[in-house]
Amino acid sequence: MSDLGKTPLYDLHVELGAKMVPFAGYEMPVQYKLGVMKEHLHTREKAGLFDVSHMGQVILRHEGGYGPVAQAMEGLVPVSLLPLGEKRQRYGFFTNAEGGILDDLMMTNRGDHMLVVVNAACKEADIAHMKAGLEGVEVAEQRDRALLALQGPAAEEVLEPVAPGCDIMKFMDTGIFNSDFGELWVSRSGYTGEDGYEISVHATHAEALARHLLAHEAVEPIGLGARDSLRLEGGLCLYGHDIDEATSPVEGNLAWAIQKVRRSGGDRAGGFPGAERILNELDEGTPRLRVGLAPEGRAPMREGVQLFADEEGGEPVGHVTSGAFGPTVGAPVSMGYVPAELSRPGARLFGEVRGKRLPVRVAELPFVPANFKR
Repeated sequence: MSDLGKTPLYDLHVELGAKMVPFAGYEMPVQYKLGVMKEHLHTREKAGLFDVSHMGQVILRHEGGYGPVAQAMEGLVPVSLLPLGEKRQRYGFFTNAEGGILDDLMMTNRGDHMLVVVNAACKEADIAHMKAGLEGVEVAEQRDRALLALQGPAAEEVLEPVAPGCDIMKFMDTGIFNSDFGELWVSRSGYTGEDGYEISVHATHAEALARHLLAHEAVEPIGLGARDSLRLEGGLCLYGHDIDEATSPVEGNLAWAIQKVRRSGGDRAGGFPGAERILNELDEGTPRLRVGLAPEGRAPMREGVQLFADEEGGEPVGHVTSGAFGPTVGAPVSMGYVPAELSRPGARLFGEVRGKRLPVRVAELPFVPANFKR
């Protein structure tokens, strides 16, 4: 793993007994001494601390302020950004000319500029994409900052003494807080389905902040294993698995993220890469959809499992893109793509596992209701 990057918290992970694995070009903790199951349940019950410093943090500036940046970004994403309120964050995705998803990302109105957070595996391509596509906009990666995610019902109680005032934030609110650990960029968001925060901190203060948060009795360090099972129970996509360059936002069941103003008939309809396909699918539907899948029995159906309409014979009609045991659900959970006519909850399919077809039913997403503070 010598060629892999290390986050500012690498030494702390090793000290805490983490099992380190390669992930998106970095050495990352997949689990700690508690193990994936207990880490998952602890996050649901109290609070878990995740290192997500491998993700890209990028500031976009224009001499005209936020408005020109938002207008330029609307040429790259099918999302409404111009009316986004100050200190508010919005989910979206870069699309390609074919209407596929290049990456999903978070965008924040910070008054006179925009803060963008992109996935680790895509960040170099995303930054190049923004530099090429945002005329007159300065694109500056923030390489001197770490990113922590504090997730779970106790997150507010834990963070409030560090960043006083964060308790009044609602889901997708953001703020800048002065603290004993320098300037913190905080958003009330995350990728677990639980209430919580993502906290950007200067790299020189990252370890001290992490140790301070971990000293709270409610907080445990959580690795990639539980992060994956938590987001899967929350019905949240993992880029490169559940969505990719060949998948449109409509196929990915992400149409909710495309506001009416960017759709056919809207004041700012289209104008983004792949608009023809995406707008048509919004209006006419798509042959396949991402759905939740609940395998019958205890065996998880993992990525790559082929789905069939019948127990015997026939060609595959779909496939699994993510799957694991869901500790909160107490049963295996998966997501995947199926024909639109088989996408209704309760529809019965068969997944081929080790040469044997096992029953699986289409399930409503999320498997575990979100606990965001609205």
